[in-house]
Amino acid sequence: MAGTRSVRAGRRTVEVHRPDKVLFPGDGSAKEYTKADLVEYYREVAPYMLPHLRGRPLMLERYPDGLGGPRFMQKNVQNHDPDWIRRVEVNKEGGTVVHPVCDDTATLVYLADQACLTLHRWLSRVSRDGRVDRPDRLVFDLDPSGDDFEPVREAARLVGELLDELRLPSALMTTGSRGLHVVVPLDGRHDFDEVREFAKAVADTLTEAHPEQLTTAARKKDRGDRLYLDIQRNAYAQTSAAPFTVRAKPGAPVATPLTWEQLDDPGLGPRRWTIADAVDQARTDPWAGLLRRGRALGPARRRLNALRG
Repeated sequence: MAGTRSVRAGRRTVEVHRPDKVLFPGDGSAKEYTKADLVEYYREVAPYMLPHLRGRPLMLERYPDGLGGPRFMQKNVQNHDPDWIRRVEVNKEGGTVVHPVCDDTATLVYLADQACLTLHRWLSRVSRDGRVDRPDRLVFDLDPSGDDFEPVREAARLVGELLDELRLPSALMTTGSRGLHVVVPLDGRHDFDEVREFAKAVADTLTEAHPEQLTTAARKKDRGDRLYLDIQRNAYAQTSAAPFTVRAKPGAPVATPLTWEQLDDPGLGPRRWTIADAVDQARTDPWAGLLRRGRALGPARRRLNALRG
């Protein structure tokens, strides 16, 4: 298990330590994957994943001893990290945090070598003047009460139909865990408070119309069997699982973009894609440039107010 392997990543060569270390233990239902497998996946998916990462502060979910070992969440860049990794200093309550930013394949491979399984990204990019307070993504996280995927499918349709009424483009992504994300591209003119307020209004509209199916109750004990329509990712300094990131679950499932048409696939589930086949899905370009069509929320807010009476 000891030793290193040199991996070419763009213009750099990155040393991968203990490449044979098992990060995802196998069992009867899940395949075993090593650090070398994780590195190779992130190297292959980089052309499709990096557009969703560039310029965004990251929070890293790391498992140094693999899935069965301890987990820790890392926000700050470490002292031993290479100086070629981009950094951004962010003001937060009580001080500042220097986040890593993944702008290239080498950084992605380096993070995999650090046993970073999952990359959680901010919903804003660093502006030219260093600001990070203008999100260009809005995310609805559809979190079911159990493992049945049908309520997630139904909730996604409801969210998508309302967004269509508001004339906002939207995209779907499996979470690699239990649910789906519905992602709305924004033009970056609104701050986090405005975006979160709008997301809450959308969620409230849906839960009022479908009180037996949906809830915005943050406490699990208050949700019952209803699907939780979570909009908390849209607050300042919160993060969301990045498209094409691996999740810390058996079998190495991947948070994977998909088309609205694929929502009708009976074989679809939150862990439909893994590091074995997520790159194939990426090559189909399921979002087809949709997220470059960022919108302002003013017109949609007026339409929503009219719907709510």
